[in-house]
Amino acid sequence: MGREATVHAEVGTAADEVGALLESTELILRGAIRRRFAKAAITQVSVRGGVLRFNVDGEQVALHLGDKAAQAWADAIAKPPPSLRKKLGLDDDALAFLAGQTNDGALIEAIDGRQASDLASAAMLLAIIESPTDLAVAIELQATTPGLPIWAIYPKGRAAAFGDTPIRSAMREAGFRDTKSCAVSDRLTATRYNPT
Repeated sequence: MGREATVHAEVGTAADEVGALLESTELILRGAIRRRFAKAAITQVSVRGGVLRFNVDGEQVALHLGDKAAQAWADAIAKPPPSLRKKLGLDDDALAFLAGQTNDGALIEAIDGRQASDLASAAMLLAIIESPTDLAVAIELQATTPGLPIWAIYPKGRAAAFGDTPIRSAMREAGFRDTKSCAVSDRLTATRYNPT
């Protein structure tokens, strides 16, 4: 999870107390002032007197975080988000076995050169899940290599025909526990399940 604080905020001409949340790709203000700022759009970041200041699309923003927190938030904003390859755990020498097919560009790029030809040499199973059948196949494959985590990769949002809630229920019933999740792309999300 990201950094979170209740702070006095100044956004343009508005000023009030807000809940501020800094995630890997965006900064979110909740409360009297509501905004979502993409980290990539944040410019001119500075810290003075415990106040984090920056611009987004011509709008000046000031968050009164205190000296230590303001600098930590500035450093976090400057740090690029981890790649999908790193989020999935494929940034070192780890290989993944892919169950199913994908045409998602972000996922294809993340697994390029990191695919195992068989489960025995894989550190994880990446399972493309679009139906209960896909999920059953993934669980059966994993059973041949006990201990192997499964990354369930599936469409995100309420419009998904088979999404987060039924996948989580089925995985827990099959003896898995969700341990991590990440966005894959605008269309897909991923949740890592480890056998218990």
